[in-house]
Amino acid sequence: MAGSTYKIIELVGTSDQSWEDAAKTAVETAGESLKDLRIAEVTKLDMTIENGKVVSYRARLNVSFKYVR
Repeated sequence: MAGSTYKIIELVGTSDQSWEDAAKTAVETAGESLKDLRIAEVTKLDMTIENGKVVSYRARLNVSFKYVR
């Protein structure tokens, strides 16, 4: 039985609503062109602040997908 190999890439998603929405946006956008996405691991969360108010959220993720030759 052969094992599997997975590629891991880093994505950054943004949202003006929440970190969860930013992460979801990143995964769903990547899913439009990458096949067989497997796992997404949030590695960093941050936000953009303007005039003392939060204006956007960013989620950085490592996403894996099956590597096929």
